[in-house]
Amino acid sequence: MSTTLAEEGPTRGAELESLLKGFRVGVTAHRRAEDLIEALERRGAEVLHAPVLTIAPVDQDLGVIEDTRRTIAVRPDICIVTTAYGMRRWTDVADAAGLGDDLREALGAAALYVRGPKARGAVRAAGLADVGISHDETTATLVDLVLREGGGRLDGRRVVVQLHGYTDAAQLDRLRRAGAELITVAPYRWVRPEGEDRLARLIEAVCAGELDVVTFTSAPAVDALFSAAHELGLHSQLLAAFRQRVATAAVGPVTAAPLQAAGLHPWVPDRFRMGALIKLVTDNLSRRQIRRLETPSGPVELRGRTLTVAGEELCLPPAAMLLFRALFDAGGAVVPRDSLARLLSQSGSSHALDMAVNRLRNALPSADLVQTVVKRGYRLQVERR
Repeated sequence: MSTTLAEEGPTRGAELESLLKGFRVGVTAHRRAEDLIEALERRGAEVLHAPVLTIAPVDQDLGVIEDTRRTIAVRPDICIVTTAYGMRRWTDVADAAGLGDDLREALGAAALYVRGPKARGAVRAAGLADVGISHDETTATLVDLVLREGGGRLDGRRVVVQLHGYTDAAQLDRLRRAGAELITVAPYRWVRPEGEDRLARLIEAVCAGELDVVTFTSAPAVDALFSAAHELGLHSQLLAAFRQRVATAAVGPVTAAPLQAAGLHPWVPDRFRMGALIKLVTDNLSRRQIRRLETPSGPVELRGRTLTVAGEELCLPPAAMLLFRALFDAGGAVVPRDSLARLLSQSGSSHALDMAVNRLRNALPSADLVQTVVKRGYRLQVERR
């Protein structure tokens, strides 16, 4: 992605540093991530960086080529395809090495199982056909299907698995324990930082509504994020959060396509460059996402993760901030107890809500700012004009 950050605009100094103060941005980029992070932090944003995907350099494609030769040589009985991008890159690498036709012939003689509709599309684009698909797009369910159709055992059967970056090692072990002779192919790698799982932390932060926007600079990174969410059992929660509370931003229409296919509406700059993406994120957050209400306690301003009451900046714990944002969004209207309880937990615990409301009131300069409406819910006390 050849670009310049000159599109960031002329704003400098203290004004620049305050543009994104209070906002929290997720960055999924690996390549040139430093430029993006530096630009966002220079504007005052807090950045959560979870590099999702990096493509193996050409010299590391040698491993993919070797795995391809093995696949062709053993003539697998079963092939498990986990991602569309992985399937496409596998065949691209094979074609470049002059092995494409032989690979397709070998896979064409195998029983192909795919993890989801996109993987199925990539298989069909390669001129192949699958015999089974996971109903929930998880590797575990796909392995269930393979084992069930094999009568629970795969003794002596040659199984090739196209890996993706969030590989579920437990599922590979299940195949081995069932007697499969396993071959794995990793056409690309996801970055997994040592000592912590930043990708899982990013997904959990989105689901909890703790980010304002997540940026994407490649379509495979979007697919990788969704795939990891599936494996974590958080895909539906991730999409719900993206639809309701956390914005998405894509560097261009190609990157935006998988987001749009999931029913999302990402921010996309007119010029498909990183500098334009930074400017768009800055503009949308600083101009559209800063909101104010007048209350008897003074003006209340929400700027991303930051709450200011009468000029005093408050630091609320996550649950309290989640409640306050819901009340703020209602603009003084009553928010039912059930709705607020479900924000805090899937069980909708009434006790958890009462505790969270008490903590919220204790953190505010005036507890009366949050009013109880008997038998109905809570409302924010605002001044009507």
